[in-house]
Amino acid sequence: MQFGAIRYKIITMKNYHPQKIEKKWQKIWEESKLYETPNISDKPKYYCLVMFPYSSGDLHIGHWYNFAPTDVFARFKRMSGFNVMEPIGFDSFGLPAEGAAIKRGVHPADWTESNIANMEKQLRTIGAIYDWRREIIASRPDYYKWTQWMFLQLYKAGLAYKAKVPANWCPDCQTVLANEQVIEGRCWRCESLVVQREIAQWLFKITRYADELLEDVEKLDWPEKTKIMQRNWIGRSEGVEIAFPVIYTNGEKSKEVLTFFTTRPDTVFGATFMAISPEHPMLKKLVTPESKRSVSEYIEKVKKKSELERVALEKEKTGVFTGSYCENVLSGAKIPVYVADYVLMSYGSGAVMGVPGHDQRDWDFARKYNLDIVEVIRGGDVTKGPYVEGGPLVNSREFSGLSSYEAKKKITDYIEKQGLGQRKVNYHLRDWVVSRQRYWGAPIPVVYCEKCGTVPVPEKDLPVLLPYDVDFTPKGRSPLAVNKAFVNVKCPSCQGSARRETDTMDTFVCSSWYYLRYPNSDLESKPFDTDTLKYWLPVDMYVGGAEHTVLHLLYSRFFTKALRDLGYLEFDEPFSALRHQGIILGPDGQKMSKSKGNVINPDELVSTYGADTVRAYLCFMGPYDQGGPWNPRGIEGIYRFLNRVWARVYQTNISVANNTTLEDKRLMAKTLQKVTDDISNLKFNTAVAAIMTWFNTFSSRKELSLEEIKVLLLLLAPFAPHLTEELWQSVVEGSNKFEAERSIHNQSWYKIDKSYLTEEYVWLVVEVDGKVRDRLKVPYGASEEKVKTMAEELPKVRKFIEGKSVEKVVFRSNRLINFVTH
Repeated sequence: MQFGAIRYKIITMKNYHPQKIEKKWQKIWEESKLYETPNISDKPKYYCLVMFPYSSGDLHIGHWYNFAPTDVFARFKRMSGFNVMEPIGFDSFGLPAEGAAIKRGVHPADWTESNIANMEKQLRTIGAIYDWRREIIASRPDYYKWTQWMFLQLYKAGLAYKAKVPANWCPDCQTVLANEQVIEGRCWRCESLVVQREIAQWLFKITRYADELLEDVEKLDWPEKTKIMQRNWIGRSEGVEIAFPVIYTNGEKSKEVLTFFTTRPDTVFGATFMAISPEHPMLKKLVTPESKRSVSEYIEKVKKKSELERVALEKEKTGVFTGSYCENVLSGAKIPVYVADYVLMSYGSGAVMGVPGHDQRDWDFARKYNLDIVEVIRGGDVTKGPYVEGGPLVNSREFSGLSSYEAKKKITDYIEKQGLGQRKVNYHLRDWVVSRQRYWGAPIPVVYCEKCGTVPVPEKDLPVLLPYDVDFTPKGRSPLAVNKAFVNVKCPSCQGSARRETDTMDTFVCSSWYYLRYPNSDLESKPFDTDTLKYWLPVDMYVGGAEHTVLHLLYSRFFTKALRDLGYLEFDEPFSALRHQGIILGPDGQKMSKSKGNVINPDELVSTYGADTVRAYLCFMGPYDQGGPWNPRGIEGIYRFLNRVWARVYQTNISVANNTTLEDKRLMAKTLQKVTDDISNLKFNTAVAAIMTWFNTFSSRKELSLEEIKVLLLLLAPFAPHLTEELWQSVVEGSNKFEAERSIHNQSWYKIDKSYLTEEYVWLVVEVDGKVRDRLKVPYGASEEKVKTMAEELPKVRKFIEGKSVEKVVFRSNRLINFVTH
């Protein structure tokens, strides 16, 4: 891009004053449009993105730790010849913003917009290469119009549906939560205990993509721990579904059956009881008059437990006898049917067989309720505890003697041949519940008509605007339900009376596609331009917290695959590479919290030390994926270092003759290589350390070459963009007219002269018959013949080869020579 020259005042200060230069350069960069990224370029693209930040009101140091080092990486890629897009925006819908607004007695829209204005101001102080033209804000109609459009595409494709399902209910937030939003039985936002309710909900059919989501994890350049968590959450299990006939109280078999899924068909002969979910549709039929009261009381207790509490391994498993039995179709045994809290309707069929001889949970349950324990796999004493490993089958009719491995296949074959069941694959993954009974979210674009049923809002009528004048305090149902102006509409199909859907969408819907909007954030006619996405997507580097390993990442992957199948995208995964930043702890080593008084305010740090110091210290404080405790002395050390750089560059005598020594050039080349490799791998701490070490080697010299000054400033430019721009323009360019193409940030990353990376001389190990006898200094790359001649002259070597025949010489260039004698 060509822009007119911008005149500015050269700051010739003896001392470093970041507050003066940082605001100046942020203004110049914005006026010159330095960081506006074109959508068409001859350069290869690089899409660098941080996770969608919440509009919480203030940037804390954790935000900076996500944003600043990522910007260092983006700047490095830009200087390395890429057309880099590093956009920013706000995930501004959802419970956090609504809860904060309710607490303060203000409207969520007003609170959110105020927060965004403040955070935008704070973000600009970072000095990042954000292209602010691309900013997106999820709670504004020009964005959520397209979130609603996404819902309609999924609805038309059969991927969005409404059903009455057991749901996680947060009594404090007064809304439904997705399974992924329940952490150890508590709400992900307010940490209240979650209970179960059966509610009509809108869901996205993410389970349709279970296999592909699982298989494609292997393609991703993501942390292995994150990939493991994705695999475990999807939870693919191969096994067999079997039907056990219900036995009437008079002993006759019923036509009704209880079906269950198991991954251990080799243990079915050992099933001595059946456990069903409290939500199982057959429960009422199975409960006998004698058991009715105890079962009813038990179910009421279970309703107060969250799903995670019910299945937690450390929790005692409980149940109540229904009074009914069923037949184990393999052993022929009549076994009791219990209703048990640890059985969930959301997994399999809501019924499981109990094999106490070979499962710890079942063994505990059987001992508690005095049920039979039968050994069917030899290997341990099942009266003392379950044997859970494989082994030869016993008490299993014609299958006895087979190994567990063989028996799994042969028993499954038998079950299918006899019509007793069939092979099946189950998943832990459940369809995504996206309905929220709250105000601050994108309205679901659906209306209900008595004549036409469920009718999607026509795309031409989007967005369905979220009304401002609403009592948004939580009441257990959507606040929109009592807003007549919003609810009562005409049916788009028949023009008769209809009612709008009053639930809003989960905020994770907004963040599941935002990366597709940045390339065309101002496009009014459609959510994105397909040709532009072909250039920019997928995201090349995605950086954010590890807390999103299941929620946001899984949902975004689902959206990408669904939109691909609908013909809108031509790629399979949204984020090619993913990295997680660590967590910055307070100076006391504990998690930062206002109540503990250990919160670090980045605004105060910028005011005291400048943004460049904060950026560089965040990079230097430790491995990026680990974080660590905040050290006030550490940031002061970085500040002193930048002061030394400022003083050294301004006060140096530049050697026109460029009379640096060979050793100086080697050290510079090694530093370049080290910093290049480290930034490429997000090892920012060792990159900064390498620059500091190199600087110390020449900081006391009277003269520096222009090349050394250039390399120093270029290496520091991603970390300290303001300081290096000032020094580059003042010392290197020597001009008071700024032209974008002459900015240090438009310079190419310095090319490494590989010839200086090799040593002039190396020390070789000299051996005789495999034993070290001496070391030899030789020119780098010396030939075998030359090394052999020099080594033979060494007294310590000659002593062991004189009078002997040298049968063979083993030579390893630049490393070793070994004389093998006879």
